[in-house]
Amino acid sequence: MEISDKRIDGGKAFDWGRASNDYAKFRDIYPERFYDTLYSLGVGKAGQRVLDIGSGTGVLPRNMAHFGAVWTGCDISDDQIKQAIMLTNAQGLDIDYRVCPADKLPFDNECFDAVTACQCYWYFDHKRTAAEFSRVLKAGGRLLICMMNWLPFEDEIAHKTEQLVLKYNPAWSGANDTFKSLILPQEYTEYFTEKENVSYRLPVHFTRESWNGRIKACRGIGASDLTDEQRSQWESEHLAMLSQYPGEFDVAHYACFALLEKK
Repeated sequence: MEISDKRIDGGKAFDWGRASNDYAKFRDIYPERFYDTLYSLGVGKAGQRVLDIGSGTGVLPRNMAHFGAVWTGCDISDDQIKQAIMLTNAQGLDIDYRVCPADKLPFDNECFDAVTACQCYWYFDHKRTAAEFSRVLKAGGRLLICMMNWLPFEDEIAHKTEQLVLKYNPAWSGANDTFKSLILPQEYTEYFTEKENVSYRLPVHFTRESWNGRIKACRGIGASDLTDEQRSQWESEHLAMLSQYPGEFDVAHYACFALLEKK
């Protein structure tokens, strides 16, 4: 499904379905500390029913399932959900997946203990999603927004990679991030009270292949409207750049979490 939003890439259309194969192979990258933080914030505990918004290939539910919660994942991309189901079945897990937009959830009122949204909140129509997340959460339910991005001004490999993405896709607005706390739009304050806000730097380990794959699966390359020839040229240049570095390396990232409670 193609998405066009003037806030993202200057309105240039993108489609996560194009990146779903690489996403399934290369985007399961969050370190254990990331999941431990979610759990320490009270999300994913046994007895909870948790809804993961923008679930993609089910990275969060699949990696949090062992903590004991019952997970449901939803995503607007049918191709992403197909990959999530295949990966979940291969792991022998029981996770329900639905194809739906974040602002039109096919669930009853007050049926979840927690809602998570990882690496996706900037795509939301916040006025609609704030109300919808509140609707499906039980009284006192938790909304956890989280993300993990690389730091191009603190990491040479990340910086050079970004410059190469921009060479082929200058409209890509995912570049030039810096360490910060997660500040949510004002629309959420009508329905939620912010309880905790956590951010920290962390290294994420890659091989040349997995870092190249991680970027292939990003919006700037894999989900974009680049031609197959352009993607191939980008990949050749990226692998040539990475050949100047060791076969394995860490890339500087930061993670941030905003925990909100339903009023």
